[in-house]
Amino acid sequence: MRRVEVAAVGEVRLVEAETPAPLAGEVLVRTRRVGICGSDLHALAGTHPFIDLPYAPGHEVVGTVEALGPDAAGFSVGDRVLVEPNLVCGKCGPCRSGRYNLCLRLQVFGCQTPGAMADFFTIPTGRLHAVPEALSDEEAALVEPLSTAMHATRLAGEIAGRRVVILGAGPIGLLTLTVALRAGAADVTVTDLVESKRRRAERIGATRTYDGADPDVPGLLRERFDGPADLAFDCVSSQASVEQAIEIAVNGGKVIVIGVARGPARLPLHLIQDREVALQGSAMYVGTDVRAAIALMEAHAVPTAEIVTSTFELGEAERAFAVARDPDQAKVHLVVA
Repeated sequence: MRRVEVAAVGEVRLVEAETPAPLAGEVLVRTRRVGICGSDLHALAGTHPFIDLPYAPGHEVVGTVEALGPDAAGFSVGDRVLVEPNLVCGKCGPCRSGRYNLCLRLQVFGCQTPGAMADFFTIPTGRLHAVPEALSDEEAALVEPLSTAMHATRLAGEIAGRRVVILGAGPIGLLTLTVALRAGAADVTVTDLVESKRRRAERIGATRTYDGADPDVPGLLRERFDGPADLAFDCVSSQASVEQAIEIAVNGGKVIVIGVARGPARLPLHLIQDREVALQGSAMYVGTDVRAAIALMEAHAVPTAEIVTSTFELGEAERAFAVARDPDQAKVHLVVA
């Protein structure tokens, strides 16, 4: 079979590999459509803190069950499925408490193990969700990143009627915007360095947008809100973005960090303490979030045409990764024929 590998920094290649055989409790899945994640681009650049090169990417995926391994239950050959890629031990404290996204032995399918950017892949049945008939492959392949936004907004608490700021209008920022609007946020401001991304956020429904590089943004927002934003979602996770998010949220607001930072950042601890800013990390999701994402997709409430901006064949993976690095792009998908 064919498999995409990120062989080294800046090097994407299509290689031949043995088609894997499903082990006990696993199924063999034929890939239909798979997305390039922001984490894949960080890894390609050599800046992802948790992905070592070389690796075989692909975790935003929809496919069809091709074969069942021994004792594999719950699915049949021909079923269309999507992947919840957190591979967990099920035994540690976080797993036992239901917060298995924080598993002490967590591996992520397509990050620390071979992924779905291939003709076929194997995975335990417990990591699969059935795809409703009403969903297109394009919609189903967006469920995984949408689950990230679902988890972050759930951690944020009540959103209805609140003033929300989203830093970063990449795919996760746009999906967080979609979820916040659906949840009834009174005002959703989006910042980004790239004008085309700001325009895309406005088309989706952002109340207003600002250039994230403008140092006046926190002051402008505080003046408009007559105080702090209730919630700031940092989908960038850089030194500049987290400082700006905290400044936007003082006094008494909450900052949810969604983006994967490339390394340590300095925090204005005096403001966090003195202005009672709540700082909350958000890591992946659990099944509750995935099911909520599927339901939102079933309601056709996600503007997929704004989020999926380019589609390529699997054999064009190198070009697809190059296009995905274009700041004007949102989500790039690979279709496996």
